[in-house]
Amino acid sequence: MIALTDPDLLFPPEAQSRSIARDLYAGIKSLPIVSPHGHTDPRWYALNEPFPDPARLLIVPDHYIFRMLLSQGVRLEDLGVPTLGGSPVETDGRAIWKRFAEHYYLFRGTPTRLWFDHVLSHLFGIEEPLNASTADRHYDTISTLLQWDNYRPRALLERFNIEVIATTEGALDDLQWHKMIRDSGWQGRVITAYRPDAVVDPDFEGFLANLDRLGEITGCDTGSWSGYLDAHRQRRAFFKSFGATSSDHGHPTAETANLSAAASEELFNRIRLGSDDERERRLFRAQMLTEMAKMSLDDGLVLQIHPGALRNHSRAVFETFGRDKGFDIPTRTDYVTALRPLLDCVGLERDLTIVLFTLDESSYARELAPLAGVYPALKLGPAWWFHDSPEGMRRFREMTTETAGFYNTVGFNDDTRAFPSIPARHDVARRVDCAFLARLVAEHRLGQDEAHELAGELAYSLAKKAYRL
Repeated sequence: MIALTDPDLLFPPEAQSRSIARDLYAGIKSLPIVSPHGHTDPRWYALNEPFPDPARLLIVPDHYIFRMLLSQGVRLEDLGVPTLGGSPVETDGRAIWKRFAEHYYLFRGTPTRLWFDHVLSHLFGIEEPLNASTADRHYDTISTLLQWDNYRPRALLERFNIEVIATTEGALDDLQWHKMIRDSGWQGRVITAYRPDAVVDPDFEGFLANLDRLGEITGCDTGSWSGYLDAHRQRRAFFKSFGATSSDHGHPTAETANLSAAASEELFNRIRLGSDDERERRLFRAQMLTEMAKMSLDDGLVLQIHPGALRNHSRAVFETFGRDKGFDIPTRTDYVTALRPLLDCVGLERDLTIVLFTLDESSYARELAPLAGVYPALKLGPAWWFHDSPEGMRRFREMTTETAGFYNTVGFNDDTRAFPSIPARHDVARRVDCAFLARLVAEHRLGQDEAHELAGELAYSLAKKAYRL
């Protein structure tokens, strides 16, 4: 057996709490997975073709993996990560896999190790530890299985017991893959989410051309403020027609604004002309979060805010390989003053749901839990990205529960591109939550019947309710 697939993985070492955690977990481990936000490719489910090889399934698209290897001197080209300019990279899947296996020890103690061992054991039936000497056997086993029909994307979605999964597409996307899924008659539920960063953030590459394209797609005059807002409303409705229940916003900060209509129009006109004033560009992003929240009041989309990453920190990697290559670095994030303009506008609305995420854990107890613990519109997203880990999840529960409780949170979402790791990530979250609840029961702060109810809600019901699924 692989060491990190023990039945008591992540449960308390103390006997009484461990026994309670086991009992709680037994009641929820088989619940369906609700994956309300993520980045898997809808093309997989539309075409339902076999995954190409173990490396391209498990290594090449996963920045959790290649950022660690890069930190130890392994070149991205040697891991098969494609370049923007099409310069040569490793294309031999077995060579990529062996290079990864030789460095697998680097992941000791990381959540990536937990997820990957889970995938090897539970998905591919491999119980032999991964290292240089076992790499070829692992590769051959996985390669063979990936040719079987029950390892194609749709079959895996069903095997993983995923009730619903949301992908994330940009505002300019034509959603052709979602249309193909819908038209195929397949019963798997794959929905989209509206990500408008490319037409909201003036610092996004090609922003002005993106606004022109938005106008072409919608027939709206995106040279005017009112036409620009109408274009968003139209695109949001289009995304809703393909199942979207949420929008997603990856802003550098949580800054919001609440300008008058006249001031917003004046600001938009300057931005549309290509303003290079950083204050104006920042203010425009801030105003657009509030505009998106107001639109959510009208159309019901849940508003997700993912702030606090300085994205593409390495200019050289960004220029060579593009976005999402492991160089998005957390920054300090203010929520109390940054969100106040938005909250003054819509924070007391009971029919609005705004899900806040953070990469700044210092804000949990000081800012996020107190805000979510009083404003009806606010809910706390789970520990995210660098904190999607056992320790990060524990800290999240410890630092938010006393003030925000459980019911101002939204359960767990995996936020991943790595499709095979989804069951592993949810399993880790369920185990950590059961361990946390077991401690409350052992300390006589929670009844055992309440803990069983909460375990099911944290694993399943809260996400369905929050994301209107």
